[in-house]
Amino acid sequence: MAENKLIIVESPSKATTIKKFLGSDYKVMASKGHVRDLPKSKLGVNPEKDFEVEYINIRGKAPLINELKREAKKAKTVYLATDPDREGEAIAWHLAYLLNLPEDSLCRVTFNEITKDTVKKSIKEPRTIDLNLTNAQQARRVMDRIVGYKISPLLWKKVKRGLSAGRVQSVAVKLIADRENEIQAFIPEEYWNLFVTLEKDNESFQARLAEIDNKKIELHKKEEVDNILADVKGAKFIVSDVKNGSKKRTPAPPFTTSTMQQEASRKLNFAIKKTMQVAQTLYESGFITYMRTDSTRISEEARAAAKTLITQKYGQEYYENRYYRKASGAQDAHEAIRPTNILANFEEIKGRLNQDQFKLYTLIFNRFIASQMSQAIYDTVSATIDAKGKTNTYNFKATGQTLKFKGFMTLYVEDKDTSSDDDNENNIPKLEVGETLKKKKIDGKQSFTEPPARYTEASLVKALEEKGIGRPSTYATIISTIIERRYVEKEKKQLVPTELGKVVNKLLVENFPDIINVEFTANIENQFDQIAEGKEEWKKVLREFYGPFEKEVEKVDKELEHVKIQDEVTNIMCNKCGKPMVIKYGRYGKFLACSGYPDCKNIEPFHEKVDVPCPVCGAEVYLRRTNRGRKYYICSRNNKKEENPCNYISWDEPKLGETWTPEKAKTKTRKKTTKKSTAKGTKKTTKRSTTKGTRKTSKKAQQKLQKDK
Repeated sequence: MAENKLIIVESPSKATTIKKFLGSDYKVMASKGHVRDLPKSKLGVNPEKDFEVEYINIRGKAPLINELKREAKKAKTVYLATDPDREGEAIAWHLAYLLNLPEDSLCRVTFNEITKDTVKKSIKEPRTIDLNLTNAQQARRVMDRIVGYKISPLLWKKVKRGLSAGRVQSVAVKLIADRENEIQAFIPEEYWNLFVTLEKDNESFQARLAEIDNKKIELHKKEEVDNILADVKGAKFIVSDVKNGSKKRTPAPPFTTSTMQQEASRKLNFAIKKTMQVAQTLYESGFITYMRTDSTRISEEARAAAKTLITQKYGQEYYENRYYRKASGAQDAHEAIRPTNILANFEEIKGRLNQDQFKLYTLIFNRFIASQMSQAIYDTVSATIDAKGKTNTYNFKATGQTLKFKGFMTLYVEDKDTSSDDDNENNIPKLEVGETLKKKKIDGKQSFTEPPARYTEASLVKALEEKGIGRPSTYATIISTIIERRYVEKEKKQLVPTELGKVVNKLLVENFPDIINVEFTANIENQFDQIAEGKEEWKKVLREFYGPFEKEVEKVDKELEHVKIQDEVTNIMCNKCGKPMVIKYGRYGKFLACSGYPDCKNIEPFHEKVDVPCPVCGAEVYLRRTNRGRKYYICSRNNKKEENPCNYISWDEPKLGETWTPEKAKTKTRKKTTKKSTAKGTKKTTKRSTTKGTRKTSKKAQQKLQKDK
């Protein structure tokens, strides 16, 4: 009789994939994530008893836990095959506790990729649960619980009940708020460039003034430009130096978690949370390796497969065997993110994936293959053209490059958050030193320095990684949490702090500068890494943190007892008692409340006005938000109280000179997936009315927008 073996994984889809590779003597079940956690109703940690932790079974999971226990009792062998990271190790540890598995039991197996060979090999090499990884997860969970449960009540007292603070999320909000403050405080400075368009053999190119008498210069005023134009009038433009060379461009390494999140945001317009959800399905279905990693390392088998594909499809000259240096601080526990079957039929894979899965899979595939391809080669030219004026000699510089060999760029080029000249081909004719060029025109261009750009999800992930805040497995949660809590909102892909976020951030930074601090948070992350490597004891880290933190909380609590956050008083009078209305902050932003509270509990919507009048009737336009926080614009006369109400309402901000009619907002139908597609591409769709540009849905939908709180 075949031995009865039970394998427990985290998700049903992963269970389905693994089951395909194993025989009938294996039963595969899913824990559906965590099975035990800290209680929601109380702290669940006792610092007085050396941080004794109270774990409880997660509500609603009792039937599943009982079923797992029954199957574990029947099985001769139990394997815990949750994800190969700290969170997965902790889930395995909790499962082992519930199933009464001995501490020295060889029950733990992990899969860096879910393929038949890897699954079978891993099951033959089980190990004990790694308590170092488990304790690193416990330390993070306990510390986050302590910070949240101790600081959040202070926000309830001073700002609004129901708010919460997080150890890492609050630092992310601080980064976004600090950037917004920089932008608001930025004072643009004027500067000028002077360009000349030159011609040789009917070929034109542009050169920029870089030096005067071979000394670098900066132009800040129009008068300076005018003086140079007057001095150089009638001067000959003579080539004084030409340098020809070549430049090589190296491909980016295969994806880590953070670089995948950044590129999916830039190239596919995926939110970080969506990227991780789609990547999880690709991993669980066996298409890619594990998607939470900070390593650029790849296996020799994958390297050999990449060589075969590149040489067969593109030619030997396109292949280069590449090894990428380990990044500073990287754990290097798993391979880089790559396709599991590199030589598989691409069209066949496309047929097994839904649209989003295939987009992300293609991105991962191309990035990986390109990482093993040859450099791109450019021919470059740099020329200096001198114009001798009446008083000075003006040195103009022209640079150009022409792509000679595409190499990896045949397949993939990494996007950047800031613009670059790397991809521009500036064609400059062949020049000889001493020859005179024909001047077509010369003029100055006024510019102004620009403030730093707001963070996008991609650039915030990059900043978090560079500053050592969070880890690959936490970036998506950090960003989705601060957006869901309404501390930050997205405007055209940019992350902007809300009024609520600014108030909360100010209170936390002023009162907990040592906790809401980039350096402190990065240092704590390093300590978690030390715990995971067995170099630090997890409760020692908590002890060192808790003493100073508890004193800080007590001090702030006493100080805030006598502090009242002053509400902003408006010139709007309460229509019930006549007292001034003040601005308050709710879940969905600002609203007006009577200053006579609690005697008068009148509240009204806060109408935030935009500078542009209504394009239909010329009245004021208000900015409002839906219950989901999305902005829309509505005419102040778009209400039933008006005798002849204006029907202007739009998702897009009005612009001067814009014309708008209801016909512009006629709906069109599009398909929206209402049932989650599986890796096999099963889809169920329904029709949803949407609009293009300015939107106006049905009359019922318009009324719903008008009732927004």
